[in-house]
Amino acid sequence: MPVVSRERNAARRRVLTATALALAVSVSACAHDNTTTGSITRAGSAAAVDDLSSQQLDATLVGMGKRYAAEPNDKNLAIGYANALQAAGRTDQSLAVMRKLAIAYPKDRQVLAAYGKALAADGQLDQALDAIRRAQTPEYPDWRLVSAEGAILDQLDKPDEARALYQKALMLKPNEPSILSNYGMSYLLKGDLKTAESYLRKAAAQPGADSRVRQNLALVVGLQGRFDEAEKIASAELPPDQAAANVAYLRSMLSQQNAWKQLKAGKKTPKAG
Repeated sequence: MPVVSRERNAARRRVLTATALALAVSVSACAHDNTTTGSITRAGSAAAVDDLSSQQLDATLVGMGKRYAAEPNDKNLAIGYANALQAAGRTDQSLAVMRKLAIAYPKDRQVLAAYGKALAADGQLDQALDAIRRAQTPEYPDWRLVSAEGAILDQLDKPDEARALYQKALMLKPNEPSILSNYGMSYLLKGDLKTAESYLRKAAAQPGADSRVRQNLALVVGLQGRFDEAEKIASAELPPDQAAANVAYLRSMLSQQNAWKQLKAGKKTPKAG
């Protein structure tokens, strides 16, 4: 595939991933896990794989696929492989990996949470919601799972229920940037870009904010037509060619007559590799 086409596809993947709230959802841990959405862990954070170029992601998948074939029940490896497959748009394969792992670890909260994420990425939102709720422990709620449940409800077009959960999550973890980012993306999906920007700016200002939060901010700024500002925000997090590709794709998408419909449809569209 030509380099220009590959970079355009990579930009499309990153933009649609953001629109689908995948950049904001953190569903990868139990309550005691201090892994942030931007860290590179053995499980392979979604933030890390989303920042890879298409060539880097292809190479990562080849290496991880070989290791996974040798050790399919290695929990951290399987979750990381599933994350990488989602980033490449191979959601059906990602779901197959997580479904097999969920059979091996039927009561593991981290596995159930990641399984829920894989279901959501494949568009199976009701099943995803069930998996996330089964991963939760009501007497000791995990703020990550509360926020993730809200993100799925947003994709089910239940913003009021989703925002109530974000408020609950913020009570458990005040000023957590990933929750604030989810909150902002909730408003983005309803077309309230000003409110979305206010939450995302607050999220980006927090000490623990990662690349995914700032890419969400770049997205909502770009959606308001402030492309130079969006490119500046994106360029601080991505190599210049990737940042420029993101903004160029956003410009071309918004120039089309049904641009906003495409953005909202992106939450149900498999991501391009």
